[in-house]
Amino acid sequence: MQVESPNMKPIENSLVRPPALRADSIPPHAFFLVSAVFHYLGPAFAVLLFQYADALGVAWLRITVAAVAFALWRRPWRVLRAASAPQRRLLVAMGAILALMNSVFYLAIARLPLGTVGAIEFLAPIGLAVLGLRDARNFVAMLAAVAGVALLTDVRIGGEPLAYAFAFANCVLFAGYIVIGHALARDGGAAGIDRLGAAMLVAMLVAAPIGFREALPAFHDLRLLAAAIGVGICSSVIPYVCDQLAMARLPRSTFALMLALLPAMACLIGALVLQQIPGTLEIAGIALVIGGVLLHRTASAT
Repeated sequence: MQVESPNMKPIENSLVRPPALRADSIPPHAFFLVSAVFHYLGPAFAVLLFQYADALGVAWLRITVAAVAFALWRRPWRVLRAASAPQRRLLVAMGAILALMNSVFYLAIARLPLGTVGAIEFLAPIGLAVLGLRDARNFVAMLAAVAGVALLTDVRIGGEPLAYAFAFANCVLFAGYIVIGHALARDGGAAGIDRLGAAMLVAMLVAAPIGFREALPAFHDLRLLAAAIGVGICSSVIPYVCDQLAMARLPRSTFALMLALLPAMACLIGALVLQQIPGTLEIAGIALVIGGVLLHRTASAT
């Protein structure tokens, strides 16, 4: 599946360009690793919020904090104002995906083990990686990464059918995030981040009708608001910005395969921060995932 982004050049030409991000000298894989780390710091803050706010409320708080952060940093409304009709459709699509993806993700993990939701979610990058395969070496790399994730992920059969519907909806939306995220990042650097900020403003509005009311309890406790800020910054701002910087320079299939590192990163963070020492199977899974990513050969084009 290939999504071509509408020509975004008019947006850049019609605005006073922000200072260029000096990120070209940093390997794109480094941005991905930063994103992977912060994907697991965010849920640590979310634990506090789940005790006082509904899952949809937590999702809306996360999105809103991120939208405010982008608004203060990048002034993304300029992008929305200057965009053509096709460009606005792409930004609205990304905003809707961000809103719905975050919402169904929290609805899923409120009902199923996180490992189960993660395993279902990983079906999305597997599919995109398969579509991007070009040779036998990359096929072997994908198989190694999938085997490693299978060892790292605790998949259990149980729970209610609605929970699995949420988990599979998150999987489909995650694939859309990767595809449209690459379209937004096509011009690279600051341009992709500005578009991400504009999409996050859209996401805040899309999620408001289903999450605002459930988020109200958090506004009566400064500790909960602080946790919400932590969730938004750690779960949406830092990782999504790093994703854009990585997507701008990595083919989509390579980025999709590297997402196999997320379960391995979770295991390593658990060992370093929480003293949750991995067992033999987890160590083998980490080795397979890292080996698959190292074996994968990056194509010259997406």
